[in-house]
Amino acid sequence: MGEIEAHESKLYSDFAPFYDKVFGKIFYSRLRWVIESLKIPQGARVLEVGVGTGTSFPAYPRHCEVIGIDLAPDMLARARRKIRENYWSHLKVVEMDALHLEFADDSFDYVMAFHVVTVVPDPIRMIEEARRVCRPGGRIVIVNHFTSESPLVGFVTEALDPVTRHLGWRTNLRLKPFIHAAELSVETVYKLSKLSLYTVLVGSNQKDGYGLHPSPSR
Repeated sequence: MGEIEAHESKLYSDFAPFYDKVFGKIFYSRLRWVIESLKIPQGARVLEVGVGTGTSFPAYPRHCEVIGIDLAPDMLARARRKIRENYWSHLKVVEMDALHLEFADDSFDYVMAFHVVTVVPDPIRMIEEARRVCRPGGRIVIVNHFTSESPLVGFVTEALDPVTRHLGWRTNLRLKPFIHAAELSVETVYKLSKLSLYTVLVGSNQKDGYGLHPSPSR
């Protein structure tokens, strides 16, 4: 079996009914902290790639507009149900490939990728698309596990990569080479705690000579 698309993985399709129960509570607290720390301004447009069942949805302020995209119909069905049940008029989801976004250039102030870069078959292509649709000076926010720089731990995680790819994600992606290959202009990189396995990366979308500047109100 070769590269596995996220929507083809059993974890992301057949297990959709159990995703929230298994991963929702684990993921939500960290995503809420990250989203709140961004202080997203009124009128900002936000794209979340690989939105899944919408685990992050309750954390977004109602004064912004959020579009979530994913390739897993079962996941999106659960996300839409949450939107209806909670009357979230600022949220919507669309079935779309993160490697081929159907949005115009400079469409968003923020592009979020939570636990996605190790799931898509081409993470660099995904970031290229994220940079394209993110306005100059906007933010690209990534939360993900990266291979440890520790030789021993790194060796173990890379050895597990052929196994985890059958489940839909990779374990051999290293942070520094990823940042370099994706040509990300990094604003900050941190972990939520000393024991956390996950890294938070906030990049400013430098293009056409623009740096980071406040998101305009709409």
